[in-house]
Amino acid sequence: MNRTRIAVLSAATIVAALGLCGCSNNEHPAKNSHPTTSVPTTTAPATPPAAPLPPPEALTGVLDRLADVNVPGAEKVILVEQGTANDAAALDKFGRALADNGFTPLAFEATDLTWSQTDPANVVATVKVTAGGEDSDRHFSFPMEFTPHGDGWQLTRHTADLLLEMGSAAGSPNAPTPTR
Repeated sequence: MNRTRIAVLSAATIVAALGLCGCSNNEHPAKNSHPTTSVPTTTAPATPPAAPLPPPEALTGVLDRLADVNVPGAEKVILVEQGTANDAAALDKFGRALADNGFTPLAFEATDLTWSQTDPANVVATVKVTAGGEDSDRHFSFPMEFTPHGDGWQLTRHTADLLLEMGSAAGSPNAPTPTR
């Protein structure tokens, strides 16, 4: 897998997402007049742990460290579930691409923390990512999942792949090549 290309494409995705945030208007579209129906489910949700949810700062601390260009990728690997030494270069390139494109510092705000419905030990949070500092108007929100690790938390491999590799599309041979 070409991790360099993936890191650059991932940074480009964040750049595009932040750029689109500035292009949107604040008006909300009219609500659909057609009623929606939901299909009832018959599966029982997984039982959440008896422990309290972590404080939001425990999760945003993981993201702060992952986005910090001063932290080497080799030290960031522990922050990603199933992280390996092979991930270090991609994490370094991701951070450099963010800095090179003026999106640092990144600020994170975690809200709506809940236990994961797929893995009851994991926590899901809506994370607001703000580029260029907390007072910037360049931001987007993204659901992220974290898994417990020792006394702290890690970004799940699935969420890390979505952020760093743009899902499976980045690794596919049909992925578009960015123009210069």
